[in-house]
Amino acid sequence: MFACIYGGALLGMLIRSWLPEQQVTGDPRDVMKLGIGLIATTTALVLGLLTASAKSAFDTENAEIRASAANLVVLDRTLAQLGPEAAPIRTMLKQAVGRRIELTWPASEREPVKMDSAELQHGGEVIEQSIRALQPANDTQRVLQQKAVAVTSDLLKSRWLVLGQAAGSAIPVPFLVIVVFWLSVIFACFGLLAPANPTLAAVLGLSALSVAAAVFLILEMDRPFSGLIRVSGEPLRYALSQIGGG
Repeated sequence: MFACIYGGALLGMLIRSWLPEQQVTGDPRDVMKLGIGLIATTTALVLGLLTASAKSAFDTENAEIRASAANLVVLDRTLAQLGPEAAPIRTMLKQAVGRRIELTWPASEREPVKMDSAELQHGGEVIEQSIRALQPANDTQRVLQQKAVAVTSDLLKSRWLVLGQAAGSAIPVPFLVIVVFWLSVIFACFGLLAPANPTLAAVLGLSALSVAAAVFLILEMDRPFSGLIRVSGEPLRYALSQIGGG
């Protein structure tokens, strides 16, 4: 592709040498501006795609957390209807949710996020097994037990979906490197066309900072459980406050 595109440019330069001078006269700066415009348009389109991809991944994780919080409250209320024999399971559920919040949203930013903790995985499986081991006394309790098992399975599935999405980046590194290369070429051409003075240097500096900030925001949204822009843990904290009550 590069050979074809660059070869076209060289072919055009060759043809130019055969044509009368009055037909091809022009300011070389115009050609540079056209080249910058082409790269800038392509870069803007790609940055838009990157933003949409990162925002989609961020929103998906956020939706999964909210859905998990709702299911946790539903599970706790279902267990409450099963009677006193389900009280120990509700206690385990509350402890598991509290531990998940501690590991996923640590109090100190220096503490690492441990979303794939084996402790959480084991706790969820123990809760599911404990629900299955209940002995319903009547049809109503049997229906409630089946509902609790179904909600628990949904919670475990949701957790694996969150882990799978958080483990992979929506932005491949080569893709990002190419975008940075394009931006570098654009600003290099700006420097060629601009006279050297402090005002233009400051404007170019602010422009470069703005573009870099846009890429920074994209990368932050691509890592929804770390960095400055994170998925909120408030839905799970609210669910924790509701579990075990009543």
